[in-house]
Amino acid sequence: MRTDSVGLGAWHRAGDLHRTGFGHVRARASLGIVNPPSVGVEEEFLLVDPRTGEPVARNADVARHAAARGVDLQLELTTCQVETATDVANTSSQLRQQIVHLRRVAAEAAEQAGARLLAVGLPPTVPQSFPITDKPRYREIGERFGMIAHEQGICGCHVHVEVPDRATAIAVSNRLRPWLPLLLALTANSAIYRNADTGHASWRSVLWGRWPSAGPPPHFESPEHYDAIVAMMLDAGAMLDDGMVYWDVRPSNKFPTVELRVADVPATAAETVLLATLARAAVMTALAAEQAGAPVPRIDDHVLRAAYWKAAHDGLDGQSIDVIEGWATGPTPRVLAKWLRLLQPALIELGDDEWVHAELGRLLREGNGAMRQRMAWRERHDVADVLAVAAESTLRT
Repeated sequence: MRTDSVGLGAWHRAGDLHRTGFGHVRARASLGIVNPPSVGVEEEFLLVDPRTGEPVARNADVARHAAARGVDLQLELTTCQVETATDVANTSSQLRQQIVHLRRVAAEAAEQAGARLLAVGLPPTVPQSFPITDKPRYREIGERFGMIAHEQGICGCHVHVEVPDRATAIAVSNRLRPWLPLLLALTANSAIYRNADTGHASWRSVLWGRWPSAGPPPHFESPEHYDAIVAMMLDAGAMLDDGMVYWDVRPSNKFPTVELRVADVPATAAETVLLATLARAAVMTALAAEQAGAPVPRIDDHVLRAAYWKAAHDGLDGQSIDVIEGWATGPTPRVLAKWLRLLQPALIELGDDEWVHAELGRLLREGNGAMRQRMAWRERHDVADVLAVAAESTLRT
């Protein structure tokens, strides 16, 4: 929930900036972007008791142990969560090295504190509420928003992609709205919650949507329109401050970036890199469309929310609503393949097109976080099996 993570400080200093459906033919088009935008990632993790799997209030201890290893972990709203933040990266391989390292250090720090680190969107088994981290801002959020804040333990992943300025970030956000449900389906990792199958691949996104400033953003006509809506929500008490602009894509209020916040924290480091790479390519594609003066897709809010619900419910192995072409429903891999064709020139410029196709194919064969949670749950309906799978996935490289 933070927006000023330490690891992205370079931007702060600079800017204060085929069966699977994934067989492909290399595209020849080029976006002509000489210097692709840099990227950074924030990941939120859950701390649980190694024996029971219940969330434990040890984020301060874990952060202290991580600091001794040279890694700054940020404390989240509830005391059972920590957040990592990469430095700014210029390639996917750089990003992967950082994410693997940060996950490993955070897991070792959690073990030292008597906890286990899990990359899950929600706790598979939970107490009735979560203690609020003892910081003035978090205490005020807890007092104002009540049970919405106390029933958290929600872990997402935030991808920052560099853009020239705030106005561009808002314009890019408009162009990314149709594709947010696909990123949600891809990263869904919260199927099991409160010792039960929720019936949704991403129950995190359903719970997160209770915040008045969360979910898909409106289409903004201008930066002034954006500011007016934020001011209205602040006046109404729907947000405490501009740090509570929780829309799933937004201009960062700290860095010269557009920030995508739609995803569950992915189960593995490779899935996080895949998310960040697709987000980066999507921003590049949107930038090129903006520069060319291409029309912006105008998606009705109700259609977009329906697509969100379908993505949260079905996940990667289900159906998606194609909000661009006729609102038709089709297999998610097919809709993803269509999006990849749009992103192909950007992926080629990044040098990541072959890896992205291979990784998506692997995910469809082996399953993403939600799919693996359900496979573990179905064996014995024992949450211990889900916790074991989540713990193994968290440190998988």
